[in-house]
Amino acid sequence: MVGRILIVTEDPLHATFLEDCIKGINEGVFTSILTSSLATALKVLESGRIDVVLADLKLPDSRGRDTFDRLFKEAPNVPIIIFAEPDDEAHAIEALHRGAQRYLSKGRFGGTFIARLVRDIVARKVFEESLYIEKTRTEITLDSISDSVITTDMRGNVDHLNQAAEEMTGWTKEEARGRHISEIMTTINSVSHNPSLNPVEQVLLTGKPVALEGGNTVMRCRDCREIVIEEYVSPIHDSTGQLCGAVVVFHDISASKEMTARMAHLAQHDFLTDLPNRLLLQDRISQAIELAARRGTTLGVLFLDLDNFKPINDTLGHDVGDQLLRAVAQRLTACVRSSDTVSRSGGDEFILLVLGEDQTDHTATVANKILTALAEPLQVSGHKLQVTASIGVSLYPSHAKDAEPLIKKADIAMYEAKCRGGNNFQVYHRRMNRHLAGECAHDLKRHYP
Repeated sequence: MVGRILIVTEDPLHATFLEDCIKGINEGVFTSILTSSLATALKVLESGRIDVVLADLKLPDSRGRDTFDRLFKEAPNVPIIIFAEPDDEAHAIEALHRGAQRYLSKGRFGGTFIARLVRDIVARKVFEESLYIEKTRTEITLDSISDSVITTDMRGNVDHLNQAAEEMTGWTKEEARGRHISEIMTTINSVSHNPSLNPVEQVLLTGKPVALEGGNTVMRCRDCREIVIEEYVSPIHDSTGQLCGAVVVFHDISASKEMTARMAHLAQHDFLTDLPNRLLLQDRISQAIELAARRGTTLGVLFLDLDNFKPINDTLGHDVGDQLLRAVAQRLTACVRSSDTVSRSGGDEFILLVLGEDQTDHTATVANKILTALAEPLQVSGHKLQVTASIGVSLYPSHAKDAEPLIKKADIAMYEAKCRGGNNFQVYHRRMNRHLAGECAHDLKRHYP
């Protein structure tokens, strides 16, 4: 690309001198455009690209400060070198204060100096433009990605935010610039809720990247919102390989973390009543058995089946049946302590885990409490409904020492209660196993084929 130099002077000798200077820089690399008035110079600046302006302050149609001001207004990004006579020095100095690149007294500098000056100014201008283009390209690229990006200097002070980071943190790049990263990104541990060390400080200390994954970092935004983030912090090195800052790349995983937690919850809870399902119940029974074995205590498992649920479900419909099951679940939960567990096994069956008792008396008390609670009619969708329950009880360690056998024997005891007319509870006894070959065999086989 050929450099274009605009020469503005009414002095023929000075014009020739400056044209010779431009020719002497490097043949074919620079070209000069000569004008003798401000009006013509302004038209040239308006019509095309000019790299440097060499201008006298005294022109036929302009004098002193006004000459520079009008040139600068037309081309504020073009370097302007002012030439002035000694008696115009005050105006030249004022032009420097108003944005002129250099001021030179006419006749005091040789052609070699002026040629070198012009060449250096153009080279610097080209370099600055390339830096600006690269910076603009980088900013556009960063603003186009969905991840938030923040860069800091060696003190941890912010020097740039991309658009995504502005939106997430609530800080604009102008407001954040110069502030410490810990002020822009206040992080706390999602488990302990204590303030956490910003990883930027660690990276600036060690020069090694840090990745924080798993959703344990919560960022408190400027508007006090708290969002769960994953972030990656890398060191920034200069051209000599020296550490000069850090870059933080992070994104909001609140929705995915919430979805993961929701899916985990659904995998362990009944969709209708939100009670623990059989999978979670078995895990809790196993943990309770380990604790009871260490403490030398017992625990009870209650298997409950509603006696007359099917006629209600068939007569009033599944929607009413579902509402009835939710109402029963609430009553069962109210009958036990918070340390106990009420679960829905499926259909109209519920299994309860009663913790930490030395005798069967408490388990029997809970069973009777449930029977009494269910004896009270339930109001469901304008219907006054009455249900009873058959309850079977098994105890650890008397009847079994593992979760599944305890549930099975409580189920057998429940069918004993069912065979005795329902609305009662029975504690497991080995003689009940004979019912496996008796009148309740067809019901038991559907659970334990």
